[in-house]
Amino acid sequence: MSRYSIALMVGCLLMLATGCGSESADSPTAGGKTPEGLRKVQLALNWFPEAEHGGFYAAKLNGFYEEEGLDVEIIPGGPGSPVIQQVARGAVSFGVATADQVPLGRAQGANVVATFAAIDQSPRCFLVHEESGIKTLEELKNVTLAMSSGRAFSEYLKKHVPLTKVRIVPYDGSIAAFLRDKNFAQQAYEFSEPFLAKEEGANVRVLPIRAIGYNPYASLLITSDKLAKEDAELVAAMTQATRKGWQTYLNEPRKTNEHLQSLNPELTAGVLDFGAKAIRKLTIVDQPTFGQMTAERWKTLVDQLVEIELIPKDAVSADACFQETP
Repeated sequence: MSRYSIALMVGCLLMLATGCGSESADSPTAGGKTPEGLRKVQLALNWFPEAEHGGFYAAKLNGFYEEEGLDVEIIPGGPGSPVIQQVARGAVSFGVATADQVPLGRAQGANVVATFAAIDQSPRCFLVHEESGIKTLEELKNVTLAMSSGRAFSEYLKKHVPLTKVRIVPYDGSIAAFLRDKNFAQQAYEFSEPFLAKEEGANVRVLPIRAIGYNPYASLLITSDKLAKEDAELVAAMTQATRKGWQTYLNEPRKTNEHLQSLNPELTAGVLDFGAKAIRKLTIVDQPTFGQMTAERWKTLVDQLVEIELIPKDAVSADACFQETP
């Protein structure tokens, strides 16, 4: 069974066990209060609980959300989780996304805004075998490449790299084919698949997509334009607690990783420890600017999405994609 299949099964069981369907009649809405006077809000993840969500869970486990007067329910995601749409229409107050999903959503009328970026440098990468001799993305040739068609990173790669004699096949969420074939390459995240492949004995070379200029923020905290405008105090409280959670997780991940492993039994202690260390290298957690974003980075991203024809020119303002929250 592939990693994708196992994760899907685990996620379904989690959602059944916890009653986390965001459309259920029992789901709390922002503004409801617990008996302790905490304000109930929901945070929708973009995938099953993994290291990329560690800071959100750390904020809950360490009481940082409670300190801000919040009772946060974290809702696991999965393949195709419609986080952007859920947040935009107010089904949940907050969500987790990658930066390119924000302008893509806004171009379709799903007006969401990012308030915090846990991962400053994009963890999206491609794996090749060292035996292939390929050392850069520009050198990708004479291989089979597994990646998801239509995604922004894949369209950017096809636009900027020759991909000479590269046969593109669908990505199935597994490293099985990669392990069998030294002339096989695939999409991945730096905090996950490289560890799994090395554990199986592969000599892995990691080629980051940011090396060719595509570098969207990751593990963003997002909310709707409407909530950001109408309840800035709530958004600021959620953002501040999330920042504390990520600082705690990246400096001392053990407690949170144990919790993540209990939520997602597919994960091992090894892969979670590797993931936290890999994410830390992609952040500026020890700087006062941790989690902050720049207009320049957002403008570059929007221009790139226009270039690869995923959004029309002038359809999205880069400044509308994020806001600085004190």
